Amino acid sequence: MKKVVIILIIALIVLHQDFWWWDDIEPLVFGFLPIGLAYHAMISIAAAIVWALAVRYCWPKDVDVAEGLWTASSKTHREL
Repeated sequence: MKKVVIILIIALIVLHQDFWWWDDIEPLVFGFLPIGLAYHAMISIAAAIVWALAVRYCWPKDVDVAEGLWTASSKTHREL
């Protein structure tokens, strides 16, 4: 899955360079949104989905702090 996420990130980087709709106002999406802005909104939503996939499948499992280790009632790092 890590390779898939890397490929999706590279695809987003390439697709983000939207020179083909840079100066176009028409067609309007939903009757009011310029096509370039709608394309950028879709790229942003796709980036959020890819980031969620990266966190879910590529994030190291051992970097999380154990529950209860740093609570309000526990000692500060200087007292340890």
